[in-house]
Amino acid sequence: MMTNEHMEYIRSRMAREQFDNLTNLSNPKLYEFIAEAIDLCQPDSIFLCTDEKEDIEYVRRQALERGEEAELATEGHTIHFDGYHDQARDKENTKYLLPADQDMGERINSTDRQSGLEEIREYFQGIMTGKQMIVRFFCLGPRNSVFSTYCCQITDSFYVAHSEDILYRTGYEEFKRIGESAKFFRFLHSAGQLKDNVSVDVDKRRIYIDMEENIVYSVNTQYAGNTVGLKKLALRLAINRALGEGWLAEHMFIVGAHGPNGRVTYFTGAFPSLCGKTSTAMLPGQSIIGDDIAYLRKIGGEVRAVNVESGIFGIILDVNSQDDPLIYKVLNSSGEIIFSNVLVKDGVPYWLGMGKEPPDSGYNYSGPWTPGKEDADGREITASHKNARYTVRISSLENCDPLLEDPKGAPISGIIFGGRDSNTSVPVEQSFDWNHGVITKGAALESETTAATLGKEGVRKFNPMSNLDFLAAPLGTYIEKYIEFAQDLSKPPPIFTVNYFLKGEDGSFLNGMMDKKVWLLWMEKRVNGEVGALSTPTGLIPLYEDLEQLFAQALDMDYSKEDYAEQFKIRVPELLTKVDRIEQIYRAEQGMPDIVLSTLDAQRERLEAAQSELGAYISPFELPEE
Repeated sequence: MMTNEHMEYIRSRMAREQFDNLTNLSNPKLYEFIAEAIDLCQPDSIFLCTDEKEDIEYVRRQALERGEEAELATEGHTIHFDGYHDQARDKENTKYLLPADQDMGERINSTDRQSGLEEIREYFQGIMTGKQMIVRFFCLGPRNSVFSTYCCQITDSFYVAHSEDILYRTGYEEFKRIGESAKFFRFLHSAGQLKDNVSVDVDKRRIYIDMEENIVYSVNTQYAGNTVGLKKLALRLAINRALGEGWLAEHMFIVGAHGPNGRVTYFTGAFPSLCGKTSTAMLPGQSIIGDDIAYLRKIGGEVRAVNVESGIFGIILDVNSQDDPLIYKVLNSSGEIIFSNVLVKDGVPYWLGMGKEPPDSGYNYSGPWTPGKEDADGREITASHKNARYTVRISSLENCDPLLEDPKGAPISGIIFGGRDSNTSVPVEQSFDWNHGVITKGAALESETTAATLGKEGVRKFNPMSNLDFLAAPLGTYIEKYIEFAQDLSKPPPIFTVNYFLKGEDGSFLNGMMDKKVWLLWMEKRVNGEVGALSTPTGLIPLYEDLEQLFAQALDMDYSKEDYAEQFKIRVPELLTKVDRIEQIYRAEQGMPDIVLSTLDAQRERLEAAQSELGAYISPFELPEE
């Protein structure tokens, strides 16, 4: 169909007022997307949502009236349940649609584009019959900004549409402003056939990403990680765009570290799951811009970053008043919040690790629940799912940073990569330079599993930049573009690593949960030139005197030389093993830049030289200042 045909077809299917709102957006590509979605899905009606409060309220009201959400006792709080078998991102069925002659490597889950499109279109054929189609417009990043990325989401789930109103900036007026010039991401979703308001055909759950057309198809699923297109699905499209345009789309938080005399220094940080990402972004006394996804661009000779989102879709497991006081307070105050897959009793939500015992009965993602309930396979059903979530606006938090909506973004003074390992890396370390940091810190990032997570403890999971699941290009291309990003910067942001999970010989953690505040404040002082460092074979670490002072100021704690010596001991054998482990991975990768292996080789040589001179385990008190 041509543009006129698209518009005539839409006119024949859409109510007059809705159609008039569409004609305010003079974008032929948009008309084509909407017309083809209507023709494919065959909805009974179409609701095109503008940025007006009445339209936004309609979405929320419909989510409640249709039973996709239910009101809770606290004003503004609602509960949504995904199906029992629809509780997480479906990695197996999330695939790139690639032409037959394109290969992104074994680490990228893909399928043939033509056959994938045929399959997904078959699933979508007539899938919205008897339903209302919702057409939404959003902006990733602040509006009217060089960072702005425009999106159109089509869905039949009012829960999905409501979630996006909390998580993202509305974009109808932006589409109107930019007209035909709008390049935008497109998302088509259907929850599919429903029973008791959960998706029935989860065996036909598919999430397909077509980078040629910047379209994501998602079907037969409700879980937000599979359906809220603007989250990790859009991240994949953004990574692809960023690689071609010379910027970075990253799985990173943005936090403001508060230094002396009111100074605020901004860091981005990438951490795999269960490595302390959220707790770092929400440290007391600091301010948050974002907790999950950031765009980084070079502006005026410096790196600046924005939070793609304006809300948080957070794991609620272990959120409690002691460890997460700011989030916990919001979750127990009135305001617009969606809880998902927690236990509910008398309109009150309960989740694992909240500091309260759950009631002896209630309703959860499995239906009516009592302790000891088992699923069909005999597995215990917990009161709240371990991946249960909350959806809330960042502006609801007391520590929301004022630069959240700044179209110029926040100036980034440092980048943090955080992993989990029990016996190798020191608690905080700075790289020698950008390339060294990218390769030996970011591209060597690992997360050590625990018995609680995978049933087998101590397995190190390779996850470069904590972005492996979302890469839209071969790993070698991604790393090469990362290195190139800083080539024309006179002073690239320093790169740091943190490790909150180092253990002693007795198996106990060497650091307390709040010690991470000291590491962040040391990095803040470091990038502002206020503290020195010791030189190790793998980077730069703090001086004891600086940490002693920071522990006293930030935590009102004494910090002994003995603790420092144990925590910052250079564990040469373990570090050499890590170099070997990472090098083996990269030698097997196709198209890897030469600098990756040469940098790892240089790291090995420094470690071997230090071991020859100072022994296998080196006290920080034996190390020279930089």
